[in-house]
Amino acid sequence: MYQYHTLKNGIRIIFRRNKSAVTHSGVYINIGSRDERGTDEGMAHFIEHSIFKGTEHRRAYHILNRIDGVGGELNAFTTKEETCIYASSLAEHLGRCLELFSDIIFHSTFPTKEIEKEKDVVLEEIKSYKDSPADLIFDDFEQYIFEGHPLSHNILGSSRNVKHFSTESIRSFMHRNYTTDRMVIAVVGDVDFKRLVRYCERYFSDYPLLQSEADRSKAPEYRRFNITLNKHTHQIHAILGCQAPGIYDERKVAFSLLNNIIGGPAMNSRLNVAIRERYGFCYTVESQYTPFSDAGLLYIYAGIDADACDRFLELTRHELRRLAETPLTSTQLRAAQRQYIGQMAINNESGLNEMQSIGKSCLSFDHVDTLEEMQRDILAVTSSELCDMAREFLNEDRFSVLVYR
Repeated sequence: MYQYHTLKNGIRIIFRRNKSAVTHSGVYINIGSRDERGTDEGMAHFIEHSIFKGTEHRRAYHILNRIDGVGGELNAFTTKEETCIYASSLAEHLGRCLELFSDIIFHSTFPTKEIEKEKDVVLEEIKSYKDSPADLIFDDFEQYIFEGHPLSHNILGSSRNVKHFSTESIRSFMHRNYTTDRMVIAVVGDVDFKRLVRYCERYFSDYPLLQSEADRSKAPEYRRFNITLNKHTHQIHAILGCQAPGIYDERKVAFSLLNNIIGGPAMNSRLNVAIRERYGFCYTVESQYTPFSDAGLLYIYAGIDADACDRFLELTRHELRRLAETPLTSTQLRAAQRQYIGQMAINNESGLNEMQSIGKSCLSFDHVDTLEEMQRDILAVTSSELCDMAREFLNEDRFSVLVYR
């Protein structure tokens, strides 16, 4: 189903062919905000912005017009552990997408004038984020969970740091980190794989094999907390959570299923039924599981009425105790597994979602599981496994709480 190739300089290629007029392509780089140090905080995200501002061959307008001008879409994002530059276009334009990726990754010049303008854009993005408590609370929660460690960094960085970024500091960070051993080219579309390999060899193989200097320090020992901040919000925003299994932990699949049962996107999740549907004092209640390379996070978030915070915490803890104390019946387990498998299949119906998923998987494991393999792993999860993890991770002594009032 998936086809692989590695260029002589270590850049990996992962591809799946599908019958669609649109092809999705991207370059994943195994560098994110946790790889920043000191005054570099916010640099990975800033590079994601400024990488489109000019190369040795193109000005900013020509970069943007290269894909948009043929009806495609060009974009990028940064996370704690990776950066992705990607595009969606007609299959006939795949070559120009890959050539542009190569140009902006290896030949960006970061003109001072453009960098100064982009600082203003990012500073406004930081201000906008601070005006959104439903987003900001997740960053604050991570800051407390990983206090003193690079995983605590806000991906956007601080205004103070951003103001001092320069062409020289950007180039230095890229030279140290944007190396071929940390790159994966991911493509999903109706193209010939041999043709894709030829494109990649033409546009990427001339760059030497380089090893990144990035050395990720181990995630810190978890310490629980209970913090309330006065943010003068119209509703209360609350997060309960704790550290959870990392991406290489053999319990990751089972924990993902457990998270989906607790507060996944379906309307029949435990928390949605027990809190929103039964009592109606919140619009949003959900759980998220984010695995990093050496740790993970479970968040349970809700935006609730000002006088309902204690009730929300009580009901949430009750549902978590139920999962720890009462094993799922075989019927309940089978229903939860079917639901999760179906959600994954629907998510992969989007070629863009699949391209991003396989790029990240190849970056981490050098391999991508097929939907059938993922289904096999989910169906192998037992009720006792879920109960054991619920007892270990969902007990009150382990959970931290952050509240915005």
